[in-house]
Amino acid sequence: MSLPAHLLSIHMTWSDWLHLWLHFLMLSLLSIGGAISTLPDMHRYIVGEHQWLNDTQFNSSIAIAQVAPGPNVLFIALMGWNIGLNAGSMWMGLFGMFVTMSGILFPSTTLTFFAARWGHENRDLLSVRSFKLGMAPIVVGLLLSTGWIMCSSHDVPTKDWPIWLLSALCALVVWRTRLHLLWLLALGAILGWFGLV
Repeated sequence: MSLPAHLLSIHMTWSDWLHLWLHFLMLSLLSIGGAISTLPDMHRYIVGEHQWLNDTQFNSSIAIAQVAPGPNVLFIALMGWNIGLNAGSMWMGLFGMFVTMSGILFPSTTLTFFAARWGHENRDLLSVRSFKLGMAPIVVGLLLSTGWIMCSSHDVPTKDWPIWLLSALCALVVWRTRLHLLWLLALGAILGWFGLV
């Protein structure tokens, strides 16, 4: 039986799964702006370095999870699922979900729990207030690099100028207005439905 055309045929050893889990453990500690802020390195590791997913699968995992109700970290589960499917079976997909989700959730959840308690108890310290103010530009930079990775998966910017223009306009609207993000998602869905982007 051959794999569907959208799936890759990859071979994952136990060592590969362990390295994937360890990489997601590390990314968990870097996910200051949420898991989505670590997308550039996920892309580098999963798509660029190991070719466990292709660009389409990577971007689809994010898009589907962002549209679905629930926490935005679901894209991590979809990436693990797709890696497992590419490795050969639904069971490997479930295992991939476990590997990526446990890797991204365990360290950050534990650290957040203890740091939030300590930060709340010491919220009036100058060092705590300075830390919070210093983290804001880092989060913004990580989110901008995430947007760049999502947009640059299209090979020819001159051919895909509507996507770039729409991305820039959405960024400007989010930055300068109080318009809810769901309206922009709906606009993007409508433009995509009609094939304009």
